[in-house]
Parts: sequence; structure tokens; C-alpha cells
Amino acid sequence: MLPSQTKPGRPREFDPDYALEQAMRVFWAKGYEGASLTDLTEAMGITRSSMYAAFGNKDDLFQRVVERYTEGPASYGIRALSEPTAREVAQSILRGAAAASTSPEAPHGCLGVQAALSVGDNGLTAQKVLIDWRHDATARLESRFLRARAEGDLPETQDPRTLATYITTVAYGIAVQAATGTSAAELRRVADVAMNAVAWSHD
Repeated sequence: MLPSQTKPGRPREFDPDYALEQAMRVFWAKGYEGASLTDLTEAMGITRSSMYAAFGNKDDLFQRVVERYTEGPASYGIRALSEPTAREVAQSILRGAAAASTSPEAPHGCLGVQAALSVGDNGLTAQKVLIDWRHDATARLESRFLRARAEGDLPETQDPRTLATYITTVAYGIAVQAATGTSAAELRRVADVAMNAVAWSHD
């Protein structure tokens, strides 16, 4: 038998990374409840049984998708924490949100904001996943701003928790506006206005 041939009855093999990427795009575009199992399996190119075997149920798949989203399209948030100053951290997050939520290569908006804002009983697990995801992002940013204040990079008058909540709120607002068709250029200007509203130095 040639290496490329498949034995009769053998399950069709698939690329888990590709399947997860496609599932992410479906959830991103349609939301948790709007994404049916048929939508998901057709996009992933696999059967339901293969999906369950590889990723678990719909909630399990959604959790994996959120992890992939965090490491992929939303990775600007983690990278931003490594910027040398608090101002650059915030600017990187806001500009990253504007770029990621308007990319022509993906659905507009933010999966982490829109995918499970309003759900019925069947979507409560997914909703909690995203609530925890957003809280974690704010907590990481607060920790970074606490460090910045301790290092003298932020004025003592700046409350790291409030500042982190402000920046993430603007970032999520940028994503919502992107989903309604606001351009990347306009959203970058919004990011600049938000940056100018904060006292970043002791002056």
C-alpha cells in the first residue's frame, strides 16, 4: 500500500490546530449561542463525534477557543505588559485593540467581549468563561500599574485598579465600535484621546 493511501473504514484525519482556528472564527462571528454544532463542525471540517472526541462538548470547545484567542488575536494584551513604561503599556493595549478588532483577516470586534454578553441558561458557562477572562486581563494590568507606581513611573495619585479598569473599558469599547463598522483610523484617534485624558507623569 502506498503511504498516501488510507485503509477502508479508517477515520478521516484532521488538523486540530486548523479545526480550532475555524471554531474560533465561528464563535467570534456568531457568538456562543449563535454558533450551532452544525456551524462549528462544518467550519472545522469534522463530524460531531470527531469534535467530541478531540475537544469535548461545546463548552469545552469554547474554553479551548478562548485560550487560542488569548494566545493569538488578543496576544497584544500580554505583550503590552512588557512595555517599559505604564504609558506605553496602556498605549499598546488600546492601539492593539483597535488593530485586532478591525483586522480584515477576522471578524470585527472582540470575541472576549461579544461572544457571550447576553445568553440563556445554555450559555451561562461560556458567559462565566469570558467574565473571568476579562477580570483576569484587568487584574494583570492592575498588577503592572502597581509596579509602575512603586517604581515611580506613575504618580502616587493614580489608583492602579481604577486606571486598569479605565484602560480595559476603553479597549472593550473600541472593540464594540469596531463591530459596528468604525474604522481602524478613527479608533486609533479614540485611543489617543483616552491616553491624553490620563496623567501619566508627576508634572
